[in-house]
Amino acid sequence: MISVLSGGTGTPKLIQGMLEIIDPDDLNIIVNTVENTYISGNYIAPDVDTVMYTLSGMINEDTWYGIKDDTFITHETLKKIGHDEILRIGDKDRAIKIQKTILMGKYALSKVINLQRKNLGIKSKIVPMSDEQSHIKIITDEGEMSFHKFLVEKRAEPEVEDIIYNAVEPSPDLINTIESSDMVLIGPSNPITSIGPILSIEGVKKALKDAYVVAVSPIIGSKPVSGPAAKFMEAMGFEVSSKGVATIYQDFLDKFIIDVEDMGSEKEIEKLISNVTITNTNMKTIDDKVKLARCILGEIV
Repeated sequence: MISVLSGGTGTPKLIQGMLEIIDPDDLNIIVNTVENTYISGNYIAPDVDTVMYTLSGMINEDTWYGIKDDTFITHETLKKIGHDEILRIGDKDRAIKIQKTILMGKYALSKVINLQRKNLGIKSKIVPMSDEQSHIKIITDEGEMSFHKFLVEKRAEPEVEDIIYNAVEPSPDLINTIESSDMVLIGPSNPITSIGPILSIEGVKKALKDAYVVAVSPIIGSKPVSGPAAKFMEAMGFEVSSKGVATIYQDFLDKFIIDVEDMGSEKEIEKLISNVTITNTNMKTIDDKVKLARCILGEIV
């Protein structure tokens, strides 16, 4: 059994490659929930839905958010009558969010996600990090912001001074999922705002120390593959590099995978993590995704 710690974009790309070489029944995805919120009265779980749409083959690969070939009639109509949503939500995507909102009135988030993934024919287990409402605050030179305001409305332009997420209890199956895994993979997602919230939950780091843990760096050279990870790492005092990522994960990491562009830095990283593998981590094609997945999983599949 393989469990993956995931955020919203980099890791789902890798999941696509993994699905080409392992049985989806043998895959668990543990997902960040700090971006979950309500928009237009509907419960929005961006990272969960991106993982769910990836596993079901529905993901819009142009944006890595929402459903491919979706329409936006409801969103555009709302805008026309004076209600401007912070996120552009497609009609099919909205239908799934509406069902999620209705089910949330009866069940905990983990059960809702389990019901929806079964309805979509997904065999892999999806585990939200917590059933409690988690929050993330971005402290900037323009004041405190929600993640969505910073990323979407402000286009990640303000200078980041601090990042704060609230303490939440682990979802019922979170720790057991990690403990029962043959491998835990930390995908190439933002180490501060995607993976960091999962690591902050009580019991997670302890479980990881007892597991076999592999991570893929989301940084190539001195830049993230996508998103504002550089600003977040700098704000939290970490070097924007694969070595900086290794510093974050060093207490529990067994193997670290870095990009060929970082060849030469492995000696420094090996002072933190003894097993460093160099390969192409920039996933532009499905072949890239499969090759990276084989590099990670080859020793156990």
